[in-house]
Amino acid sequence: MQDLKDNVAVITGGASGLGLAIARRFAREGMKLVLADIEEEALRKVEQEFRKAGVPVLAIRTDVSRSQDVERLAEKTLATFGGVHIVCNNAGVAPGGVVWENTTADWEWVLGVNVWGVIHGVRVFVPIMLRQDTPCHVVNTASVAGLLSVPAMGIYCVSKHAVVTLSECLYHDLAERGSKIGVSVLCPAYVPTGIIDSERNRPAQLRNPTRPRSSEDVEREEQMRHAVQSGRVSAEMVADMVLDGIQQERFYILTHQRIKTAIRARMEDILNERSPTDMSKPQKT
Repeated sequence: MQDLKDNVAVITGGASGLGLAIARRFAREGMKLVLADIEEEALRKVEQEFRKAGVPVLAIRTDVSRSQDVERLAEKTLATFGGVHIVCNNAGVAPGGVVWENTTADWEWVLGVNVWGVIHGVRVFVPIMLRQDTPCHVVNTASVAGLLSVPAMGIYCVSKHAVVTLSECLYHDLAERGSKIGVSVLCPAYVPTGIIDSERNRPAQLRNPTRPRSSEDVEREEQMRHAVQSGRVSAEMVADMVLDGIQQERFYILTHQRIKTAIRARMEDILNERSPTDMSKPQKT
């Protein structure tokens, strides 16, 4: 896909962070936007931003963990714009903690958004794209956590590993059928966004009972917050990479090239059948 003008892009998690940066980048290419997000107020604010700029936009509050919400998103997209050409399954949440302390509610919340959100996006939109039989593209937002295994991030890593392999299988399935649909999996490392505060969007029925926070909990959260906010690759830079990945039909979009050292070490651990290397600690050279 080269000339994206007048094409329709659906972006989940489109009211903030990476999703909003991608939407703004697509708008500069002359695309029509469909923004889906669970945060109603933020969604209306960015909808107004795009309308004032003259960008054709449709904003729909969507809980991507619910199949009926994603189906409604597709129905309204087709009713408004008549088609869909790019789908960015981008919505995500990121709690931490050691795996034996994560509650059932934690798992249901994270897998619902990070995994089922992508599943629903693929299940609902890919058949539409196949029927259109025009050049299209699916971008699934994973993370370097989908290529690595990191201490105190087990629940997040599980969800993002699932997104990576789902995307790889989708690529193979579409290629076997000779379809015109490209696939990319976006694997960023630390990017300054609000994902560290994603707890704000946890549904009430999946919240944990309030409990005293240990010093380890506080320290771990502060370390993660600092790492995210000090990231040198901005959301706008990632959006540029996404656009380039779509236009160049690149499957893996790795935003932080230095992370390849850690990915290579993990692959070598597997091939050499040795215990996993802790990539959160300084490595000997």
